[in-house]
Amino acid sequence: MESSPERFHDKHSDDIELDTLQDIAVTPQAGYRAAEYDSQDFDEDIEHGNDGSAALLGSGGRTRGNERIPFRAGNIWSQVGSIVVECAPTLLMTTISLLFTGELLDRVSRWRAMRTIDELIMIVPVVLNLKGNLEMNLSARLGTAANMGQLDDKRVQRKIVLGNLALLQVQATVVAFVAACVAMLLGLFVPEVSPTADPVDPFPQNSTLLLTARAPRPFPLPGGKPKSGWTEFTMVASSAMMSTCLSSITLGSFMCFLVIICRRYGRDPDNIAPPIASCLGDLVTLSLLGAISSVLINVVNTPIPLLCCILTILSATSCVFVVKRNSHVKDLISQGWIPLFGAMIISCGTGIVLDTFASRYQGFPLLAIVISGLPGSVGSIFVSRLSTALHATSANAALHKSDPSPRLVMITLILITIPIEILFLGILRALGWLKLPIIFAILSVFFFCCAVFTSLVVARLLTNLLWSKGLDPDTYALPIHSALMDLVGQLLLVLCFEIVSLFGTNL
Repeated sequence: MESSPERFHDKHSDDIELDTLQDIAVTPQAGYRAAEYDSQDFDEDIEHGNDGSAALLGSGGRTRGNERIPFRAGNIWSQVGSIVVECAPTLLMTTISLLFTGELLDRVSRWRAMRTIDELIMIVPVVLNLKGNLEMNLSARLGTAANMGQLDDKRVQRKIVLGNLALLQVQATVVAFVAACVAMLLGLFVPEVSPTADPVDPFPQNSTLLLTARAPRPFPLPGGKPKSGWTEFTMVASSAMMSTCLSSITLGSFMCFLVIICRRYGRDPDNIAPPIASCLGDLVTLSLLGAISSVLINVVNTPIPLLCCILTILSATSCVFVVKRNSHVKDLISQGWIPLFGAMIISCGTGIVLDTFASRYQGFPLLAIVISGLPGSVGSIFVSRLSTALHATSANAALHKSDPSPRLVMITLILITIPIEILFLGILRALGWLKLPIIFAILSVFFFCCAVFTSLVVARLLTNLLWSKGLDPDTYALPIHSALMDLVGQLLLVLCFEIVSLFGTNL
């Protein structure tokens, strides 16, 4: 699948609308049989696919491999139960991972490298946003490929996996370099923290201001301060590019393995992979960024950081040639950059909201992690499911008649997330991290439900819009959706705090 959905906008495409589209059964079950295709015919398609018709994420051409053809309608409640069983543990793990990421950020921000070179802290929100979107796009692409039967052929599976890992290396290098440039620009405009601040902890507890404020330099570098802005840039760029590339090969390999295992054991990767990709991407990348920068800070005034940059760029360049020679992903190297950097711009607005209200309201950063992160994860599941349904419908219009409907999926996902939010608030109160008056707890759950509902509606509208414009939702929808939900979730949390303050209640 490589060509754009435009190839299917013929007289039959008007019938493919999300408003009437019934979700397909996307995992191999007993109620499905596989259609066998001649391998020689498939090889000829690959060899002659000069127009990119064999790429992973397009909609063109007939699905090859083990294609699922339903011959028995599945029970609607068994499918809803499958969604609950697959999504609930995934979303719960996502919430826990978000908490660990927040705690890790608090610790990493106090390490010597981060306290010495300001831009290393500034790069964190930018690189995590861009890098997380890359993993979500990968999981959505592989989920669609798995559900369309493309990963059932071992030889094709190997080409798709290796091609996507090489593509991920190229994207990660570009993203890290852009994030380093953004951090250096921010460093020119953001003022330093007052010299009278506590030299041990110049930032308020749990304040996200540490992501943008320039801290004093309490630790001398082995070779003195960086000799120039160029030295600082090579340090920041090398740390960012090495951490994102190592994270990409590690987490990318894990996501490929996860999707293949889901396909083999009859689980739906659309319900499992996107949230895991998002939460683990932040955790792994932040850990590697802290570790690598702590090593390179000892040689900041030597050519080693520059050498690391050059080697990383050479590695990415070699991956470009690998991608270009892979018929499954060669067209993807030029796609999806606009939503990635558009999401980065939206994230700047989210950062403004955080900086404005983090110090005004106690516990705001901690609550913002979940009220923005969890609805975004739910929306990523829905986007991936809808995209798979659209691709499958384009390849075989009979597949879209199965249950459950997208509306029922939305209701199911909302009902799954409410207990997770209540459990999260209960844990905060039980551990004494945050005092939660009953009025605040009720309103926070209500606004959380509003955020989840908004996430699902935006996911459906955005997927429908992109598909109608001939753009693949697996590539274009998730970055924009994720950034929008970060912003919307935090604005709803601000509204919650404002309403509670009108009742004279303080946390």
